[in-house]
Amino acid sequence: MTPPRRQRRSPGPDRPAAPAPPRASAKEDELPNPERLFVIGGEGGGERADIDLVTLIVARADPPVSATPEEAALLRLCAAPLSVAELSAYLSLPFSVVTVLLTDLLAKELVQARAPIVRQKVADRNLLEAVMHGLQKL
Repeated sequence: MTPPRRQRRSPGPDRPAAPAPPRASAKEDELPNPERLFVIGGEGGGERADIDLVTLIVARADPPVSATPEEAALLRLCAAPLSVAELSAYLSLPFSVVTVLLTDLLAKELVQARAPIVRQKVADRNLLEAVMHGLQKL
């Protein structure tokens, strides 16, 4: 059984035109092009750096003239420490492509990768008491 076909209604002389539904931006309508990602990331057949989503990346230098646009954008974003997940989101690139780009930048010593800062599991008792007393004074 085939589903019924819907016909578009055009506004008649006595019916006003309905407002157009909100359309997503052209960038959201586009599907990622795998060929473009291959061009950005290169072959990627070599070893990749041991990077995960929470690894912090910091730029060591300004983007060189020979850097690709994506590498230059990564270096400009990494003036302050950013995680790989944030870089991936800001550049709208998959994690795997960002990893390949960062591996190249690490090999050229343009960026530095470091583990995230680990906080204490248990807060200091003196600090908690000071906060509690401060709140009670309010």
